[in-house]
Amino acid sequence: MTEPSPKERWLAALAPFVHDQMPPAPARVLEIGCGSLGGFVPSLRAAGHDAVGVDPEAPARGAYRRLRFEEYDVQQPVDVVVACTSLHHVADLGLVLDRAAAALVPGGTIVVIEWAHERFDEATARWGFDRLTAAGDEEGWLHDHRAEWETSGRSWNSYLEDWAGSEGLHTGDDIIGALGRRFANRILARAPYLFSDLDNITEADEQAAIDADQIRSTGIQYVGQRD
Repeated sequence: MTEPSPKERWLAALAPFVHDQMPPAPARVLEIGCGSLGGFVPSLRAAGHDAVGVDPEAPARGAYRRLRFEEYDVQQPVDVVVACTSLHHVADLGLVLDRAAAALVPGGTIVVIEWAHERFDEATARWGFDRLTAAGDEEGWLHDHRAEWETSGRSWNSYLEDWAGSEGLHTGDDIIGALGRRFANRILARAPYLFSDLDNITEADEQAAIDADQIRSTGIQYVGQRD
């Protein structure tokens, strides 16, 4: 039996949180940035929801639209918008969230899972680097950061700041603030983020390290409601 990839482990771990925010099926759901695996769309459709994923790299089949959300024409308002790690790198955060709000029915729900790169300090990075999966097909973004930082000869803070600037990343605090200006907050929690890329580390293991002040929580889980 093939071991799940880090992305598959990530989706499986976060699916209960996403599903818990759904109204009774069948709800109309739009996922922004579903990625090549389809994000939560398969599990939402299996649960009876009318879910559509929008992403330039989305699967090339019926429930997906292969374009940026900024270019997507929402034909009918939806009950829920889901955005999982898709907001921190959009060009215009305000535009995307304005379009997300406009896509929702009055009283509709937005579910956001995000990364606060400004909280990814050296202690947290080292904790993750020390627990990475073995080299091979499983290598991902944390492997890249470890290798690039080690060869840069720079301090972690300097390395991370320059990388985030070159990528045009929005901070977690900026994302939370932008959400709060457009939606009524229902849930706002700091959460684990690294575990799916680590070797034999669960979400609970990472949370235990956060609770022990060994590392910082870099994940964000947010639920808001359109007024």
